[in-house]
Amino acid sequence: MSQTRFKANSTAKEVHRQNIQRNIQHRLEVARAKGDERLIRQLEAELRQFA
Repeated sequence: MSQTRFKANSTAKEVHRQNIQRNIQHRLEVARAKGDERLIRQLEAELRQFA
């Protein structure tokens, strides 16, 4: 039982991490389209934390 719960928790954490990374990537694309250099640098730094 605890192994199943552990695996489910690990899977949920990975899905959550992927969702955050995808969200940051989208925000980065929008920032690039707008030419917001400050935001681009900030989002690139955030992406490096999740890589």
